[in-house]
Parts: sequence; C-alpha cells; structure tokens
Amino acid sequence: MKEVRLNNGVMMPAIGFGVYQIPESDTEHCVSDALEVGYRMIDTASAYFNEKQVGDALRHSGLRREDVFVTTKLWVQDYEYDDALRAFDKSMGLLGLDYLDLYLLHKPYGNYYAAWRAVERLYKEGRIRAIGVTSFSNERLQDLFLHNEVKPMVNQIETNPFFQQREANAFLRQEGIQHEAWAPFAEGQRDIFSNPTLKAIADRHGKSTGQVMLRWLNQRGVVVIPKSVRKERMAENFNIFDFTLTDEEMNRIAVLDTKKSPIYDDQDLPTVRGIGLHKIH
Repeated sequence: MKEVRLNNGVMMPAIGFGVYQIPESDTEHCVSDALEVGYRMIDTASAYFNEKQVGDALRHSGLRREDVFVTTKLWVQDYEYDDALRAFDKSMGLLGLDYLDLYLLHKPYGNYYAAWRAVERLYKEGRIRAIGVTSFSNERLQDLFLHNEVKPMVNQIETNPFFQQREANAFLRQEGIQHEAWAPFAEGQRDIFSNPTLKAIADRHGKSTGQVMLRWLNQRGVVVIPKSVRKERMAENFNIFDFTLTDEEMNRIAVLDTKKSPIYDDQDLPTVRGIGLHKIH
C-alpha cells in the first residue's frame, strides 16, 4: 500500500474508501467488501449517519486495529468547545474505537476556532493520531493555523479534473499540509466518465476513466477516497499503481480545469447558509 507521511510523522494511505451517501443499510457490507479488496483507510463522518456500520465492518473484518486508518469528521452544529468533545465521544462510541487516526472539522463555518481547540486537546491527549479540516480555503486555513498551537495535517477539499485546486495544492505543499480529495469523480457531474480527453487517455493505458482520474490525483501528491457500492468497481478504483500518466497526458487533463466546482458554489450565500445551519441532531 502506497502511503504519504503527514507533517507529524503519521503515515496515511494514499488511497482510501469513502462512505458518503452510502445508506446505513448498505454501509457495513460495502466497507467489508472494500477491506477485502485491500483498502486500509475508511473515511466517514458524523453527518453521514453511518459511523456505527463502519465500526461493525471493522470489528467483523478480522483485521488488526492498527492496520486500518479511520477518519471521521465533526459537524458544524457541534463546533462549540464542549459540544465538540461530546460529539467526538459519541463518534468513538458508534465506531467502537479507543483511538482515531484522523479527525477533521467538516466545514469552515460556525465557531471553528473553538472546535479546533477542542480537537487540539484530544490530539494532545493521544486520542487522535492526526487532525485536520475539510473544505477550508487557503485564507481560512492559514488564519486557523497562525492563531492556534497545532497545524492541521490534512485539508480534504473537493478536487477533480473540472476543479483542480492548483492554488490550494501549491499552498498545501508549501505549508506541509496533506491535500486530500473529496469528490474525485466530480460526483459524475457533466458526464465526466465519458469525457473524451479522459477516455482517450484511459484507452491508451487499458484503464477506465475513473482509474485515470485517481492516478492523475495520485501523481499530483493528492490522497483519494473514491466511493462505490459495487465490489468490482472498488477493485478497479484500487488498482491505480501499475501505470503512470505522461507529462503530456497530465497537461491534457490540466486543460479541463474550470476553476469552479461542478457540484455547488461555496460562494453562494443560500448554499453557505444551508450548510452552516444544517442540523444532524
């Protein structure tokens, strides 16, 4: 398994399995399938409502706890200091774990300063091996680490061929913060799996367009967490380390960048309001 080293020395798999939008009823068997395929990183969140099912799959897998890297996330509703500590304990209870590999603040809204200081405490207590954020812009991320004690180890941001996040990638590299991609397939928007450029490159390598997208991210130093409910697709997504994209192919994919999300506009005020005020309990 290819790994990356975080800025605190913790090793993190370069590819993991995401469970966003997988129903509770399907999560346990999907995670079990992913672990059988070979994935050793599972990414969930309190707002996904399937932490318990992830934990059940881990317990039934027969794998050693230290062999699986587990990520979950704190939702905006629980960003006050004491709320964050309680929410962490709830997630750990649902997962059935005594420590967590990576804990992320899920969105850059609300009192994320208080939340970060609670997460810093949990990290210093040894209950979490690495901490980070999700969907933070460069300026909000910089502001956070300039005025707190522990620098985030990961920023998980939407990254795909239509929204390549080049400026964010450069900033994260500069600051020693690992870039991790959510929605590496752009959630299928704009018929991305049939994109002519991606298909031509995939055909040249005897691979799928999905594999090309994941390999493109991997070669940029970005950790990926693809999701699928089909075991054969999980295996396909996992099999990205036996080919290399040429500089010419990387440049052809670079041309696809629109510099904006095909999924939602994080500058749209009603969207931001809806996310910021969304309640999960």
